[in-house]
Amino acid sequence: MSEQSIIFEEWTTSGDELIAVARLNTPRNLNSLSMEMIRLLKPQLTRWAEDQRVCAVWLEAEGDKAFCAGGDIVSLYRSMTEPGKLDEGDQFFTEEYELDYQIHTFPKPVICWGNGIVMGGGIGLMVGASHRVVTEHSKLAMPEVSIGLYPDIGAGWFLNRMPGRTGLFLGLTGARMNAADALFTGMADRFVSHGLKGRVIEALVSSNWQDAPAPSVVNSVLRQFEQQSQDALPESLVRQHFNEIQQATDADSLEQVVSRLQELGSRGDWLGKSVKGLASASPTSLALHWQHYHRSRLHGLAQVLDNELVMAKHCLRKGEFAEGIRALLIDKDMQPRWRYASLAEISSDWINEFFSQEAQG
Repeated sequence: MSEQSIIFEEWTTSGDELIAVARLNTPRNLNSLSMEMIRLLKPQLTRWAEDQRVCAVWLEAEGDKAFCAGGDIVSLYRSMTEPGKLDEGDQFFTEEYELDYQIHTFPKPVICWGNGIVMGGGIGLMVGASHRVVTEHSKLAMPEVSIGLYPDIGAGWFLNRMPGRTGLFLGLTGARMNAADALFTGMADRFVSHGLKGRVIEALVSSNWQDAPAPSVVNSVLRQFEQQSQDALPESLVRQHFNEIQQATDADSLEQVVSRLQELGSRGDWLGKSVKGLASASPTSLALHWQHYHRSRLHGLAQVLDNELVMAKHCLRKGEFAEGIRALLIDKDMQPRWRYASLAEISSDWINEFFSQEAQG
């Protein structure tokens, strides 16, 4: 019998309430989000929302290397390349976005311990939590443009809510963020040293949940350990380079922005390294992010997720996503053959098709 991909527990507090625990449990593949995980977590969250004894949910992952490195894109590749399996890919994105929305709108505190690698679908799980904790080991990124996709899982909503145009920059480049970057961009709420995790849990379990609102109890505990962790907090590189990011992204076309960003690529600092991926990114994906980011500026979360589901289904069918996964993970030749070699060659009709509500076979 295979090991359960998510482990569920319930910790009894000193007042006989329950802290419900969901632990991603596939550390060998960096806890990548699978359909099985989604289908286990969604109904369990519903039960916990309805259980009067449950005062909060604790979301974590097995192992110290990654919280969740993204979606199970190898399975998605099979759905795109094996006959008759496209519906599986459609269903994955449909249920993943439903789960993400469920976390965003959960009626009780959700504490996500975002230690290690948090990418793509992992960010989808983390960003909707009410209390998002990062550690000195946290490494966040949305590198979807490198595999022929685009920043999804509600990114059109939360990237637009970051300071200035940092959300546009992070989606175009897939730049790696540390814990301080996550705090600066609004993707995390608290920084706590990973070594204090056990003490955080002990404090939550021993807290009095009856004399204060549950969010206040969580904040009180996390605030205490955050204050003890300040010496370990790194400098935010996004904040350090904010003015340069603003200047480079201040243009009226995607081509101009990408050109300005690539001019920074000769530098040896974080910003220079962050833009190097633009050279190998899918031009289609860059254009999708640009369009989706600007179209989503005034949209609510539910509308953004609905739009992203339309886009994701088109990505499953149009070949760019499959080619990106092939080059990275299947053949591992790192030589994706994109449909268009440059932004200048892309037809606007091609990009507009990804936003069309008309389903493709």
